[in-house]
Amino acid sequence: MTLPNADHQLDTTGLICPEPLMLLHKAMRKASSGQTIHMIATDPSSVRDVSKFCLHLGHTLAHSQHNGTRYEYWLNKK
Repeated sequence: MTLPNADHQLDTTGLICPEPLMLLHKAMRKASSGQTIHMIATDPSSVRDVSKFCLHLGHTLAHSQHNGTRYEYWLNKK
């Protein structure tokens, strides 16, 4: 599978809730509509938090993958 191209990178490795989501929110504010943010996280709660973030704010979770303790997300800004 080809991974989506990202316009912005967000590395939240080592941070725990709520910090990854706060940084994601800040990154979304800086991004333009239609741009993609690639987020890397190590907090397992990010699985739940990122999907709810998209649901409540109208962004799209284009792709996600999990490899051990590394979680990656590609989010499209609405």
